[in-house]
Amino acid sequence: MGLLLLLHVLLVTVVATAPTAHAWGKDGHYMVCKIAEGFLTDEASTAVKDLLPGWAGGDLAETCLWADKQRFRYRWSSPLHFADNPGDCKFDYARDCHNTKGEKDMCVVGAVNNYTAALKDSSSPFDPTESLMFLAHFVGDVHQPLHCGNADNLGGNTIKLHWYRRQSNLHKVWDVEVIETAMKDFYNDDRSTMIEAIKLNITEEWSNEEKQWEACRSRAKTCADKYAMESAQLACKAYEGVEQDSTLEDDYFFAALPVVQKRIAQGGVRLAAILNKIFSGNRRLQSS
Repeated sequence: MGLLLLLHVLLVTVVATAPTAHAWGKDGHYMVCKIAEGFLTDEASTAVKDLLPGWAGGDLAETCLWADKQRFRYRWSSPLHFADNPGDCKFDYARDCHNTKGEKDMCVVGAVNNYTAALKDSSSPFDPTESLMFLAHFVGDVHQPLHCGNADNLGGNTIKLHWYRRQSNLHKVWDVEVIETAMKDFYNDDRSTMIEAIKLNITEEWSNEEKQWEACRSRAKTCADKYAMESAQLACKAYEGVEQDSTLEDDYFFAALPVVQKRIAQGGVRLAAILNKIFSGNRRLQSS
C-alpha cells in the first residue's frame, strides 16, 4: 500500500515528465476491457458492476480510458502509465520502476500491483471505483510494447516519422495508428467486429496459450513485471529499422498488427484473471 499512500500525499506536488501519447488510444483500451468482460466470473462481474460509476452504464470498457483523462487532474499519475528502460530490451523493477525524481514504485508495474492490493483490501481508504478504473487502464498500458520502451526516446515519442502519408511518431503508431489502419482496412471501421475477430483468435489460434497467459504463481503481487518484460522485448523489435523521418507502410503494418492484436488479447485475459482473483468469493466493495 506504500505506493498508493505516496500518490495521494504527492497529489499536488508531483509533476512528472511522461510520454504525451495515450496508451492504445480509446479503441485499444476499450478492446482490452471488453475482452476482459467476457472472461470474468459471475462473482467478479457483479462486483465490478457494483463499483462502476453511473456514467459507465454497467460497462467496464467505457471506463478504460478514464485514467488518461486524469493526467492533468492527478499529475502524480503520469509516470504510472509506463516503465521505460535504458534500451537493453529488459524490465528490471529496482532499476526501472521510478519517476523522474527517483521515487520508487512509480511505474506501470508498481501501479498494477498496488491498485490490485487496494481492491483486495476492504479496509483500504482509497476509493475502490477509482482503483478499479486505474487498474483496468494500467493492465492495458503494460501490454503496449512502447510503454516499456527506450527511455532515451520516451518510448518512441521523440521518433518522428510518417505513417503512410500522415505525420506521426513511433509511440503513436503502436498506440493508435496500427489499430485504426486495421479497422479501416479489414473491419469496416467497426470496433466490435475487430473485437470479435480477436476473441475468435483466443478461442482458436491462441487456445493453447490462453491458460498460460492468465497463470500467475505470485501470491503477494501480480505478474505485471512479467508482462513488462514481454513488452520490453517486443519494443526492441518495434524499433528495428525505424529512424527519424522514416516512412512506415505495409511491411511494418503487417508485422506489427499480429503483435498488437495478441497484446490486446493478453491484456484482456490477464485483466479478467486479476479481477477474478480479487473478487473471488463474491466479496464486494462499495464505492465511497
